[in-house]
Amino acid sequence: MNAAPHPAPAPVALVTGASRGLGLALAHALAAEGWQLVITARGAAELAEAEAALAAVTEVVALPGSIVDDDHRARLAEAAEGLGGASLLVNNAGTLNGAPAPGAEPLPRLADFPLPDLLETFEVNALAPIALTQLVLPQLRARSGAVLNISSDAAVVPYLGWGGYGASKAALDLATAVLAREEAELSVWAVDPGSMRTRMLQEASPGEDISGEPLPERVAPVLLGLLRDRTPSGRYRAEDLVAAAADRGGR
Repeated sequence: MNAAPHPAPAPVALVTGASRGLGLALAHALAAEGWQLVITARGAAELAEAEAALAAVTEVVALPGSIVDDDHRARLAEAAEGLGGASLLVNNAGTLNGAPAPGAEPLPRLADFPLPDLLETFEVNALAPIALTQLVLPQLRARSGAVLNISSDAAVVPYLGWGGYGASKAALDLATAVLAREEAELSVWAVDPGSMRTRMLQEASPGEDISGEPLPERVAPVLLGLLRDRTPSGRYRAEDLVAAAADRGGR
């Protein structure tokens, strides 16, 4: 009598900046599709809340810390390996201006951008995602996996005040494009999710009403469509992905 085949282990995703906003929405969407998760964010309390909610759905490892920290990135890669090895890396963690102090100027002009804060902006938004990708690449290669880097329209449009943030995201975009060519067996995407009703957007727009912007929970499934469809590597805008899906549905 033949033994019943063992079910395939659930795939593993590593998601940064997963305590709120788009990162949390992506984590919930992945959990609903049966993915195991390694999640991280700087805020330990918010991350613990996210972990509790996600643990009701899937296996999750939550590690608070900064992705700028070398040891923390190593722990994230080890945690993903411990769950079976990452098939997806989502580099979502980001900073608007790198300033840790409350009340700092949300969008300083380049002429006034404190250099330590500008350095932190590039470290969080560009250097750390590249460094984390380096650590996780062996796992991704073994599974023909995917890298999803969260970009911004500020990477391609010169908005006043967005020079530091936009330049750091532009650096991430170029690194994404190069990685896609160098790691042809992987799927590597940079995605501009568009404006969303998030804390970061509100911080960038103090006093403005952002209630008309879509919630991250509406955007996350659009981004995961890249994964389901194994869309070719490249840079995409969420609004274009929605339009393309609507066009296919209308045929």
